[in-house]
Amino acid sequence: MRMDLATFASSPERPNEDWASVALPASGQGGSLVVLDGVTPPKGDDGCEHTVHWFTARLGGALLELSVSRPDTPLAGILSAAIRRTADTHRHSCDLSHVRTPQATVVLVRWGGPSDEVEHLVLSDSTLLIESPEGGVRAVRDDRLDRLPREALRTHASADALRNAEGGFFTAAADPGVAARAVTGRTPRSEVRSVVALTDGASRWVDMFGRGDWGQCLGLLRKEGAQGLIDRVRETETETARERAETGAGPIRWKLHDDATAVLAEL
Repeated sequence: MRMDLATFASSPERPNEDWASVALPASGQGGSLVVLDGVTPPKGDDGCEHTVHWFTARLGGALLELSVSRPDTPLAGILSAAIRRTADTHRHSCDLSHVRTPQATVVLVRWGGPSDEVEHLVLSDSTLLIESPEGGVRAVRDDRLDRLPREALRTHASADALRNAEGGFFTAAADPGVAARAVTGRTPRSEVRSVVALTDGASRWVDMFGRGDWGQCLGLLRKEGAQGLIDRVRETETETARERAETGAGPIRWKLHDDATAVLAEL
């Protein structure tokens, strides 16, 4: 088993709001992978005295511990329990009903449990790749945010109206019930060679810049490592920004750089 993990903040002046970790149980059987992308709120009130990276650290830690210590609990149940545990740590000091309360996207993978399957859960716009022993790569994505018209997200108010709302998109915030909205599935362990988790700051290499497909992305990870992929993303962001300034062409982004995290687990 081989693990490769890298994470890089969008700017040296800002804390990295992504969170990632891998756990291997003391029994030596199986493992668990967690990647979160904290949602940076617009400036203004969010009802909480805590930062986004405070939230992702606590939610990520709870997900990692619970996914290993409760092998018989489905991943949606693990996410629900982790959200509840995290909310309990600050519900008496913060307004958790606020639409911008700290929140995050989630990729959660567990393998080698009682069923000898690879279980997965994806919530919001991070990406999971599952590679077969023959080299085929399947992308698992929660595409609800992608399906919304660009106009619906043009202002903070219009985005807030769709955040964790029917007909909109969902993130892990303070409501344990959101776990039922996650994309989940199981694959026989014998049909999985490796898994990859990417926050949207790292998946840009494919879904924003089109430098390759998901199979080529996994090949790049295997050849150059997680840091190599992130370095490629940063180079492309800089090049594209320069081209756009000169020609007016190129992808339109919310921001030049984003926190970027990539994890490769070869099972």
